[in-house]
Amino acid sequence: MIYFITGNKNKLAEVQTVLPEVEQLDIDLPEIQELDAQKIIQAKLIEALNHQQGEFIVEDTSLHLDCLNGLPGPLIKWFLQTIGNQGLAQLAEKLGNDKAEAVTMIGYAKSQNEMQFFEGRIKGRIVNPRGETKFGWDPIFIPEGYDQTFAELGVEKKNMISMRRIALNKLKEFLAANK
Repeated sequence: MIYFITGNKNKLAEVQTVLPEVEQLDIDLPEIQELDAQKIIQAKLIEALNHQQGEFIVEDTSLHLDCLNGLPGPLIKWFLQTIGNQGLAQLAEKLGNDKAEAVTMIGYAKSQNEMQFFEGRIKGRIVNPRGETKFGWDPIFIPEGYDQTFAELGVEKKNMISMRRIALNKLKEFLAANK
């Protein structure tokens, strides 16, 4: 049994489209504040392994703005709580650089000695909010090669091209090769 530690039903649904056997484990793990997503994930996996036995998946999704030298990165939650999507869009506009990169880091662990990390990245740009706000910064991120924000693309289309999907596909390949 592989447990995905999340309280977010949307993330769980996306994970289960790639790994249907994964079950949700909704426990509150402390999250260290760090610019390196792998360190955040590793700390969460260690906490999960201390909580109970099993195989675990945890993830961190971040948004890196070129105009802020990669911030907010894994600190995106705090930027959204303070300045919101509109504030992020205004920053990119005022600083004259709308380039951004969305990154998902997934960690998988069987034990503290058996941890793997899988990363998905998608380049894009920041725009004023467009589309319904259902998921974080989706209304301000347009992935490269598209003219709609993640929010405008809709859940199904977004999930087919997202940074989480890229990371999940890498995890799925690893699991298939190591079972």
